[in-house]
Amino acid sequence: MRCVIARFPFDLTKSEVEHLMEGIPPEPATGTCVTVGRHVYPVKQVGQVITRQDRRDFTAQEVRRALTRLGFACHDAPVAAAPAQEVRAEDGPWGW
Repeated sequence: MRCVIARFPFDLTKSEVEHLMEGIPPEPATGTCVTVGRHVYPVKQVGQVITRQDRRDFTAQEVRRALTRLGFACHDAPVAAAPAQEVRAEDGPWGW
């Protein structure tokens, strides 16, 4: 499928993207993410790998649009749960 990312046309297939991302460890998920195989990658990381361009040259929306058209599941990064505040018995019922 022909995709335009950073004003450059790319002919990509889903299997080609999966092959390119094979063996690349995912960076911490922030912002918009994409599921490739069993891993969740930031779309900017995938965009850098498939286009061989600097991440500043394209937007996450451009890559998300292209990956969605190829059939990948794009989504927002999962929100990390805030750590529970520890309440000790000697603090009393109000925590102080």
